Amino acid sequence: MLKKFLAPGKANLPTDLGLLLLRLWLGGSMLALHGWQKLSNFNTLAPDFSDPLGIGSTASLAGTCAAEVLCAVFLVLGLGSRLVLIGLIFTMAVAWGKVHGFALSGQHSGELAYLYLAGFTSLLLTGPGRFSLDALICGKGGGNAPKSKEK
Repeated sequence: MLKKFLAPGKANLPTDLGLLLLRLWLGGSMLALHGWQKLSNFNTLAPDFSDPLGIGSTASLAGTCAAEVLCAVFLVLGLGSRLVLIGLIFTMAVAWGKVHGFALSGQHSGELAYLYLAGFTSLLLTGPGRFSLDALICGKGGGNAPKSKEK
């Protein structure tokens, strides 16, 4: 069942290239522009980091770093894509809703979290495509190919 959940699905070449681009673009930018900055400045950011779930600033920052660094790397590789997307979706939903109050404009806008949330949710629904480690592990058919009937 887990293999079927992780399977990349079947699509045509342009769709698979689009999914690769989306994974690289969203995962790479999440890592480079957000996660790495938080991880590199962890000790400085931890005392004042937002605590929207009431688990403490340091724990909130650690969870955010886990999603924005580890999950982003796994997404770029296309490894365990749907599992890591759950972490990224949760992080962006909390950022947009709890930290930014669902605001899409203004000084404390959550527009960027909202856009990442849309992209990550789309990838969760489609899967990572054939150009992923998930496809390599699950086989070219992505685990969703019809089973052949042997006589």
